[in-house]
Amino acid sequence: MLQEVAHMNFSDPHGKVGVPRQLVIKKDAASIPDAVSRAGLRLPLVAKPLVADGSAKSHELSLAYDQYSLQKLEPPLVLQEFVNHGGVLFKVYIVGEAIKVVRRFSLPDVSRRELSKSAGVFRFPRVSCAAASADDADLDPSIAELPPRPLLERLAKELRRRLGLRLFNLDIIREHGTRDRFYVIDINYFPGYGKMPGYEHIFTDFLLSLVQHK
Repeated sequence: MLQEVAHMNFSDPHGKVGVPRQLVIKKDAASIPDAVSRAGLRLPLVAKPLVADGSAKSHELSLAYDQYSLQKLEPPLVLQEFVNHGGVLFKVYIVGEAIKVVRRFSLPDVSRRELSKSAGVFRFPRVSCAAASADDADLDPSIAELPPRPLLERLAKELRRRLGLRLFNLDIIREHGTRDRFYVIDINYFPGYGKMPGYEHIFTDFLLSLVQHK
């Protein structure tokens, strides 16, 4: 699904939307360092399990700081270049035509100094859970500002068409130090909507619109 975002080459007056470079590793952890070198991915790398069964492990993220520690990861997984984003992500819920955005705390930024002095794999059990809401936090306005609504509406419309989905969400980050450079780092189809504010009314309206359309 992320490849569809990459193929869109999305850009409009409100900003650009892309996908961090990534690599799928299905087996053989010992081969990961060579695969990463061949793909030209830059450290640090976020490792996400390919398992999507709702278990605690399926939500676990790891951050690998050095080439040697990559072989300590457990395939199958997706490796994604880490983009500094001020420690905040935007969870964009899409229910038919409706769009709702909430802020969530995310992985902290990694400075060049940290990268040069750190090694190993750091595991983060569950990053963007309900307890990590950043909607009421005292944040730098340049970090807290939501992505422009017109950009999200156009992006959601195009993804609805390309993916054939009407119930999904996006995890979007803004590259730290920019105003209009965004990355989609995850897409989930039929996600849990219990954490979305006002989900009962939005979901009911969506179901009613389907009935009226038929």
